[in-house]
Amino acid sequence: MPEQAGPAPFVYTPPPKGELPVIFADEHILVLDKPSGLLTVPGNHPGRADCLESRAREVFPTARIVHRLDMDTSGVIVLGLTIPAHAALGRQFENRQTGKRYIARVWGEMKVAEGRVEQPIITDWPNRPRQMIDPVRGRSAVTDWQVLAIEGGHSRVALMPLTGRSHQLRVHMAHLGHPVLGDKFYAHAEARAASGRLCLHAQSLGFRHPATGEKMSFESAVPF
Repeated sequence: MPEQAGPAPFVYTPPPKGELPVIFADEHILVLDKPSGLLTVPGNHPGRADCLESRAREVFPTARIVHRLDMDTSGVIVLGLTIPAHAALGRQFENRQTGKRYIARVWGEMKVAEGRVEQPIITDWPNRPRQMIDPVRGRSAVTDWQVLAIEGGHSRVALMPLTGRSHQLRVHMAHLGHPVLGDKFYAHAEARAASGRLCLHAQSLGFRHPATGEKMSFESAVPF
């Protein structure tokens, strides 16, 4: 196993503002295509106020985050535009009634076509926001995975989280010995240097419309 390297010091350089990347919007919900490098919500520092939620509110003043994507993860995310819609969406996420599919490029060639990781996760408090696997104190975390292709000695995989722990996909893939390329927290130095960005993208998200109950699914093209 290549040597593990510590994360680089955090410097927040969000992508430039442009047209809000709207996938879908009505009077109840807003679905966006989040860029990599942008915080979902404001950070606890004055220099980290620029985020997806604040940008959304410049166009949709009532927009509220329902769930989060890591700063360096890109892809589909839904916001509520009314209090009832926000609450209804939140219940779906809490009750695991949403369908989430991520695409990642991970280190090395995975030898098995598909599988499941069931490893409890807890915050690594001395090194937060890092998370770690802890079979005793960790909260249940389950990820299904499937190899889609082998590309240049690395693997392109689909990841389907059945739970929603912080950094879950990144921790689980590192646990398998196949960290996500470009991962500043969990990848060894070679895997981190293999990509200029975190190769993790929320490709699709499915849920029921909070007002009509209609099944909806939204997708975003994978940018790597």
